[in-house]
Amino acid sequence: MSVTTKTGDKGMTSLYTGERVDKGCLRVEVYGTIDEAGSALSMARAFAQKPEVKDRIFALQKQLSLLMADFASLGKTPYITAETVADIEGAIAALEEKLPPLNCFLIPGDTKAGAMLDMARTIARRAERAACRLAQETPVAESDRLFLNRVSDYCFLLMRCEEHE
Repeated sequence: MSVTTKTGDKGMTSLYTGERVDKGCLRVEVYGTIDEAGSALSMARAFAQKPEVKDRIFALQKQLSLLMADFASLGKTPYITAETVADIEGAIAALEEKLPPLNCFLIPGDTKAGAMLDMARTIARRAERAACRLAQETPVAESDRLFLNRVSDYCFLLMRCEEHE
């Protein structure tokens, strides 16, 4: 089967659950922006020097695939659950304990991986803003919204961990 299906040639795409929607619709923008964050994380993982950071990024990439599936689905039980949100919150807390307290603004970019993690952070924020707009139009699972909010915080801490001596 070819990657080129030609089914989107007229500006429509299929959701994960099969519905056809306009490629410019807000739902597609949300999961497309999450996909961008995942690409930035791929670059960060490729450049990361710390095995713990690489492993954490890889796990986050898998979770973002589930998050995209949630936004690309209508009427399905979300893959991202309250437990998933609690897990990322636990990971955030664990990294915060390991890092020194933050007492100034940071300028990322001391490492390639740190710079890409910061890029992923800002893309995740953009995805979250789009998800908030989508939630004004149609129901969005609270677990998806909360998880997306935590992703940017997690990327920030991963950047700090990668760039910390």
